[in-house]
Parts: sequence; C-alpha cells; structure tokens
Amino acid sequence: MVDSPHFRPSALRRFLDGQSSAGLMLMGAAALALVVANSSLGLRYQELLVAKVGPLSVSHWINDGFMAIFFLLVGLEIKREVVDGQLSTWSRRALPGIAAAGGMAVPALIFLAFNPGATAHGWAIPAATDIAFALAVISLLGPRVPSSLRVFLAALAIIDDLGAVVIIALFYTYGLSIIDLAGALAIVLVLITLNRAGVTRLTPYLVLGTVLWVLMLRSGIHATLAGVLLAFTIPMQRTGASPDGETNSALHRLERALHLPVGFFIVPIFGLANAGVRLIEVPAESLVTPVTLGVGLGLLVGKVVGILGFSTLAIRLGLADMPIYAGRGQLAGTALLCGIGFTMSIFITLLAFPADPTAQAQAKIGILAGSLLSGLAGYTLLRLARSDWPPTPSR
Repeated sequence: MVDSPHFRPSALRRFLDGQSSAGLMLMGAAALALVVANSSLGLRYQELLVAKVGPLSVSHWINDGFMAIFFLLVGLEIKREVVDGQLSTWSRRALPGIAAAGGMAVPALIFLAFNPGATAHGWAIPAATDIAFALAVISLLGPRVPSSLRVFLAALAIIDDLGAVVIIALFYTYGLSIIDLAGALAIVLVLITLNRAGVTRLTPYLVLGTVLWVLMLRSGIHATLAGVLLAFTIPMQRTGASPDGETNSALHRLERALHLPVGFFIVPIFGLANAGVRLIEVPAESLVTPVTLGVGLGLLVGKVVGILGFSTLAIRLGLADMPIYAGRGQLAGTALLCGIGFTMSIFITLLAFPADPTAQAQAKIGILAGSLLSGLAGYTLLRLARSDWPPTPSR
C-alpha cells in the first residue's frame, strides 16, 4: 500500500511507533494482573497495593504520583500537536475533533441510560480512549491501514485525552482547600512568568511542578492535573523548516525523555496495579449489572456509533475531509478501536467510585470486556476492509 508523503513526518512516526510498543507492554501487564489476582498470590497482590510507603499507599503513589507524570506527557503531546502538529490548524482539527465529541457524548448517554440513579456519577468512564492500546492493535495490521488513519486515530485520542482532563477537573473534584488551591494558582502564574521570560532550562519548571503536585494533592483537585498544567507552561518552538521535523526546545527534550519511562514503566505499572480484578470472587450477576453493561456497551457500541456517526455527518456536510486513501470500512474499524478505553477509563473509575469497591469491580469488568471486544472487532474489520487506494476515479 502506498501512503502520501504528507502523512510521514518523522516525529509523528516515532510517536506512533512508540505508542504502539507501549500498548503491547500494557496488554501484557493487564493480562499478568488478571492472572496474579486470580491465583494463590491474589491476596498478597491486594495487600501490597494497600501497604503504606510514607504518607501514601502503594496504589496512591501509582495513581496520584506516577500518573501525574503520565498526564505530564499527555499535556506535552496535546500542546505539541496543537501548536505545531496534526491539530495546528482548524482544518486538521475538524474531523478528529468532531469524531471525538461524538465518541465522548454517545458512550456517556448509553451509560446514563443504564444508570439513572446513584451510579450515574460514572458517566465519563466509557467516554475515554486508550491511545497506546488502540495504536498497538492498529500496528499489528502493518501497511493494511493507511497512515492517514493512524494520524486520525492519534489526533482523535489526543483530543479525547484533553476532554478527559477537563471532565476530571470539572466533575471529579472533591472537598476543595482554598489555601492550597491559591498556592497552586500562584505556582502556575510563576511557571507562566518563566515561560514569558524565555527561560528554557527544564530544572526550574520541574522543581516548581513538584511543588504544584503537592499543593494539588492537598487541594482536592486531582493531583495528576498538575502534570497537564505544568506541560502547558513548558516552552516550545515550532519545528519550522527543519528537514527532519526536529527541534531542541524544552518541550521536545522533556517529551523525548519521558516517552520510554512512561510507556514502558509507568503505564504498565498502572495496568498491573489496577487491572487485577478477582474474577473468581465476582458473582455471575455482576456481568449484567447496570454499571457493567453501561461501561461495556458504552465502549463497544457507543464509541463506534458516536465516532462513525459524527464523522460521516461531518464529511457529508463538507465540514471535514475523509482521511486520504481510507475506505468507509476502515474508518468504521478505527472507530471500533476507540472503544478500547483501558487506562483513562480505569483512572476515571477510581475517581467516580472512590469508596465503592463493588462498583469499581463492576466498572473494571465492563472496561475489560468492552475493550477486548472492541479491539477484536476493530482488528477484524480493519483486516477485512478495503482501502481506497488507488483512489476511486471521479465521475
């Protein structure tokens, strides 16, 4: 299959390849967590997660500490793509932006249809897409999938991540501490001042970012958002006319430094710590509870209906263009892959039901089932679907 050179910038190619490899690592970690949790080591696995290390438990260090670094990388990727990447112009943002809106709204509505009562607070769980998992699946298909669809999937997932960050900040914040919040705001203003003053050394940003994390942890706003706020203040220069698309700006240096530890350590550790549902203790009726069905069907059905429906409407109305050389079946297959919501969906589960382990377990079952079925269906459809290469002659 031939791809347009327009869709082969080296920085983006490395990003896609890195995310694909990280997704394969995450698959292995999630599978290992399920095996360990349901083996004779299951109880020790649970005891390890609740063990205290300083002021926080192991699971809190992973979910509030390590994941702040994950969100820092997410923020860097969002800023890079918006300033100087695949989301740098409105025409490039149109299709993935509209698709992401549909891919968040429809799954949330499906969840609420099953959960109109006390569990409605988990409405955002199926709204997220796991970019690493989805790109890992699409990478298995090699040249069968045009690069334009990989770019579309990456851009959609990045916009989806931004939406998830906003949702977490607005809807999953508890017991605000005004003093700590004011301190966090002061740190953000200092970071912005450093950026405006042209400071490009990373050390002062990272030191202040650590202080920001502590203040956010104590403020009631989830500490991981400190990573996103820090990322948005890191200086960045456009790649300009650089032949290989490289730049040595602070943002690009930090992003390159974080890709390996985040993709091959932090995200797999998160999966290992949070995917270990003890299925042997879950009653059969948990498979058909409103939470499980709302999450599972939200991912499996809601994502493809929302993304494919909104994308098709946008293309027919002339608001956006079809990804180059991509067929309709391939677009549908890519929409199915967006139903893989593992990392961010589990993260939102922990925020939505912080004191309800039963609801957490039911949501995780829905996430695992919905993500697995979405991945298998998306892979199968993309393997069978025909590309639009060579282009269909105009009539």
